[in-house]
Amino acid sequence: MKKINFDKKIKDGYYIADYFKKTSLIIENELPNSVVTMQFFQRKNNITISGISEVIQLLEFACKDYKNLKIWSLKDGDIINSNEPVLKIEGKYSSFGWLEGMIDGILARNSCIATNSKKIVSAANGKPVLNMMDRADSYLTLANDGYSSWVGGIKLFVTEASLELIDDNTIPKPSGTMPHALIQAFDGDIIKATEAFYRNFPESNLLALIDYNNDCVRDAVKVANYFKEKLWAIRIDTSGNLIDKFLEENKSKYPVDANLYGVNEYLIKEVRNALDNSGNKHVKIIVSSGLTEEKIKEFEINHTPVDIYGVGGYLAKIDNNFTGDAVLINGKEQAKFGRKNMSSERLKKIK
Repeated sequence: MKKINFDKKIKDGYYIADYFKKTSLIIENELPNSVVTMQFFQRKNNITISGISEVIQLLEFACKDYKNLKIWSLKDGDIINSNEPVLKIEGKYSSFGWLEGMIDGILARNSCIATNSKKIVSAANGKPVLNMMDRADSYLTLANDGYSSWVGGIKLFVTEASLELIDDNTIPKPSGTMPHALIQAFDGDIIKATEAFYRNFPESNLLALIDYNNDCVRDAVKVANYFKEKLWAIRIDTSGNLIDKFLEENKSKYPVDANLYGVNEYLIKEVRNALDNSGNKHVKIIVSSGLTEEKIKEFEINHTPVDIYGVGGYLAKIDNNFTGDAVLINGKEQAKFGRKNMSSERLKKIK
């Protein structure tokens, strides 16, 4: 992980809950020589840990007595289970204890992003996944989310910010297709919009967004026949509340209980068949819009001809928390009821 430029206000407690700041001051005044051991864990299985590198950098940045801290941790990318300690810190509470809530938050968000990413990568069955989180959460989270998404196995991104903390020179520069706004700017003319894209970015892979008119099968063939070998891929981004015109017109072809809304296997297969039958087998299919681990798994099980998955909102789902507990005081067991110091052969001492 590359170096993080932390906000200087962290040292002033700007992001810290008031009770942690008060507790730090009390212990510093009343028990100045007390040494505490704090451990961090969560309560789910098969979680991909991320945020450890950031926490270590945070401790070095914010702790006035960092050199005297003892730290044991797992590493980003490790798979963890319920009640397994991922980090232990020993030192004076006034040095690091006040950061408890901030550390919980870093581990929680980053691990959720990494875990979601790993699930999507696994579901995609070896096919590329494009991280489109720019539209799913605050721009302020893109750098950390990009790093954690990379920890989870995603290699393709759409923003420069997502690459800010990734120390991996094999990751390509940000890429993407075109937005609906570009087609709208050309009065809904997909050909003209794609031509403009090609004129302005001739070195980029030529991609066309084909759901603007909700007529993906015909528009895919139209744009492919026009650009021929220049066209690298098309993207289907049909809204989940719409049925594509082609599917609507041919409803009798599909099972009675078939879900024809949004981006679905029937639409993708029809687009692939139409492209192949028109001599455009070289054109790849990118799909996006509401993709989840379950939906991608279903596509793969049904051999749906997707080449690249674009995922945004699912990656940003935060549904797991970490807890920091003080469990030892001066080397002796002391913790709230139900908590105790948990041993772990996996933790490695890093300082």
